[in-house]
Amino acid sequence: MPHPLPVVEPLAPVLPSLTPEPLRLLTRHADLQYHAIPARGIFNAPSATHMGFWSINPYVGCAFGCAYCYARDTHRYTLERAGRVGADIAARMPPWLAFERRILVKEHADARVREALRSSRAPRAGESLVIGSATDPYQPAERHFRVTASVLQALVDADVRGWSIVIITKSPLVTRDIVLLQQLARHNTVGVHISLITVDRELARQLEPRAPTPEARLRGVRRLAEGGIDVSVNCMPVLPGITDEPAMLQALVARIAESGARSFGACALRLRAASRRRYLPMIRAQFPALAARYESTYRESVYATETYRAGLHQYMGALARKNGLVLREYRRASGYDVTGASDAIRGGASEERKEDQKDEFDKPDEQLTFL
Repeated sequence: MPHPLPVVEPLAPVLPSLTPEPLRLLTRHADLQYHAIPARGIFNAPSATHMGFWSINPYVGCAFGCAYCYARDTHRYTLERAGRVGADIAARMPPWLAFERRILVKEHADARVREALRSSRAPRAGESLVIGSATDPYQPAERHFRVTASVLQALVDADVRGWSIVIITKSPLVTRDIVLLQQLARHNTVGVHISLITVDRELARQLEPRAPTPEARLRGVRRLAEGGIDVSVNCMPVLPGITDEPAMLQALVARIAESGARSFGACALRLRAASRRRYLPMIRAQFPALAARYESTYRESVYATETYRAGLHQYMGALARKNGLVLREYRRASGYDVTGASDAIRGGASEERKEDQKDEFDKPDEQLTFL
């Protein structure tokens, strides 16, 4: 009878697999799935993003499903590092669609914030932080997972000082954390920018199918203002031929003023590659008369024409003056104005200046024509 082979102890520990762990499914709702990903470097440095500010994105992807969203490319980079489940998601749907159907939840983000604050991988006094530059930090997932709230709590606990902190969201859920915002505002400049491109409820539902209604967002603006939080509105992007009618823009800015906001920002649609795959089919299906003009205008550039952008800036400046608001400057280099007010266009203009602008404001602005 042959002897059994002797057991030989390994000379070295077995190396771990180099294949990334699959993404853990947290929950699902209708056609949405929520997967966990580890929060690694939670602060994105300006040197890495080429923006003029630090940023934190508590989630990857956004369930609001806005047709024009510029951040859809973020899913592609994450899924490439996500192992088997990432490959499964990519096989079932393109990244631009996974962006709104497969939301990635950053686990232990608050712990990563605390670690970064103990090192040099975080903003310093005098620097700016944007929360929600490539996702909505108060999308439906936040109601359950509270990643954004945990990040804010970590900043409060660390007693950060001298920062300029801006939160960008479409959701009035941000008012849930108003006490945390007030605590941060004691030693920092804190602002919330609510995104709103139209007050037409039905049009908003076409363009932003899962986002809160315009009325809900404006109520959120008022609650923030009443709570002493500096609140602004992002009329971004202005969609050529769709949300840029003078009467529509006038109604939008008037409602912003009524809500208690002190400023707003506006810029024309930027249409990057991933966004085109979602936006242009929507245009062909729902706004077919505009399809050829969109194809022509955005064929060679992600931007609307220089003439259109200049005309829009002039017109929104006039609306700001009329309604006593500040028009925040949109900086093409960084893509966002963190600082707030533009020195060039302020609602506090003199009566003489307002009178000078009257004829310009009242006449039809031909530069807004979408070419």
